[in-house]
Amino acid sequence: MPERSMTAKSSQEPLRDEKAEEAARKSISNSSHDNRSSYDMHSFSGDDDDSEHVEQEESLDRCPTRCSAVGDAPIQPISSIIEIPDEFYDSLPKHRKIIIIILMSFSAFLSPFSSTTVLAATPEVAAEYHTTGSIVNLVNALYLLFMGLSPIFWGPLSQVYGRRPTSLTTGAGFVLTSIATALAPNLGAFFFFRLLTAFLGTSFLLNGSAVISDIYRSTERGKATGFFLSGTLIGPAFGPFFGGLIVTYTSWRVIFWLQTGLATFAAAGVYFLMPETIFHKKIDDLEGYSGREKGRALLSLLNPWKIIKLFEYPSFLLTGLASSSLVWNMYSILTPIRYVLNPRYHLTSPLEGGLFYLAPGFGYIAGTFVGGRYADYIVKLYLRRRGVLIPEDRLYSGLPFLGIVIPGCVIIYGWCVEKNVGGIPLTVIVLFLQGFAQLFCFPSLNTYCLDVMSGRGAEVIAGNYAVRYLFGCLATAVVLPAIETIGVGWFSTISTVFLLGGTLCTYLSIIYGKQWRDTIDAKHKIKKLGELEKKNKKKDKNHRDLHGLTPGAPNQNGIAKRSEV
Repeated sequence: MPERSMTAKSSQEPLRDEKAEEAARKSISNSSHDNRSSYDMHSFSGDDDDSEHVEQEESLDRCPTRCSAVGDAPIQPISSIIEIPDEFYDSLPKHRKIIIIILMSFSAFLSPFSSTTVLAATPEVAAEYHTTGSIVNLVNALYLLFMGLSPIFWGPLSQVYGRRPTSLTTGAGFVLTSIATALAPNLGAFFFFRLLTAFLGTSFLLNGSAVISDIYRSTERGKATGFFLSGTLIGPAFGPFFGGLIVTYTSWRVIFWLQTGLATFAAAGVYFLMPETIFHKKIDDLEGYSGREKGRALLSLLNPWKIIKLFEYPSFLLTGLASSSLVWNMYSILTPIRYVLNPRYHLTSPLEGGLFYLAPGFGYIAGTFVGGRYADYIVKLYLRRRGVLIPEDRLYSGLPFLGIVIPGCVIIYGWCVEKNVGGIPLTVIVLFLQGFAQLFCFPSLNTYCLDVMSGRGAEVIAGNYAVRYLFGCLATAVVLPAIETIGVGWFSTISTVFLLGGTLCTYLSIIYGKQWRDTIDAKHKIKKLGELEKKNKKKDKNHRDLHGLTPGAPNQNGIAKRSEV
């Protein structure tokens, strides 16, 4: 209870702007008068969307529902925060939570694993379809592009229908598309099913993060996020190793049969072991609506524009860029390993080149056990100092690793390979260290996204994943041509500058994030109050017209005069 109340206090701290302060008090009074147990359906999604939603509210009659855990909710909130009762986090026993995190981490492993397994098999796939390695690498880049686009669809869907239905549907689809990719008869079919696999698989990354926000308190999420992210990071690192092992001894198509088996296991695990964890499904608020009005409301709730509109909060955009610098670095290192290190160290087989991927992979595994715990330690440290829980405090834990350790490893890696200094041992060491350091950065950034808008974790993390994987796509597309043009040393220098820029973005979010968030929330509150006032005036006018009353002065009995006919 103390931690949750502290979160609320820090999130709703009074503003210096007297007008915003007065608007906030009025909005709280109005919302509590309507329904004290209600929760927000979704946040602001733009000027045009706000007006549309107000009109929808006028046309929809509220009907009581027994499906929602918290009662009926107004469709439009005036704050970015949705409070969840502290006791809700004790709904599941500890061992059940651990099972869920392991399951979601394994499920989230699949799509990133698939993004890199085919890297080691690029020449074999190109030969099969009579094309070039550049075309196959284009497929890999587009795979990450679709991983970047899909979160803006899965995020709202998860908030509306819940985590379990979304995971089951996309898990089954991932199995089917993996089978189709393994059987693809031509390059066009290979393209199509690979991209569809990417689109479906990203939902596990979103749902896993959202589930953590559903079942863990803010001060517990770092540790859970660290274990969950181990799956998403180990996948890209170990994928090329397994791909190289497979193509060395058998057909590249076996890669996708392996993927099919793993996906089937994950889907079965979700079906048998994963309960619904979300506190409040938005679909529950639409019980009793007519089919047409329910459809209109669903279109509004599932609108991907809601995710994009979150970037009006500068801290979301800046932490998205910080995450992007890490993903850029990860894929710009992993993608060209076979092309860069095999010739440098005179390696001849895909398996030998694939062994280099194990270095960052084991770094991710090692970081799993300390990175998330360290993020939680920093949060508790600042909580004791301040007496309140501020989401931005968590970002301090990642700064030294994002700004010093990873850039140092990347610049050493690039120029030592470029100048052939240090040999294989130095290369392996810096790849391990930068992988280890990433597990101090990602838990910090991911958990910040879950904390900063309580109750809307799936939508916030969806926006962050969308940005980071778009940059992952860009890195995959440009890294080989860039290295061929300017060399691995200068390209690593570019990646280092990007990482330092991500550090600056994170620092600015720490310093100004709460101020930006409060200012934008206040603006939304004032705007919403104006819309509610217009709505009430319109209702009053309709009431007067219905009863034939004029807005003139009342008569001696205090009743408005009827209009003359």
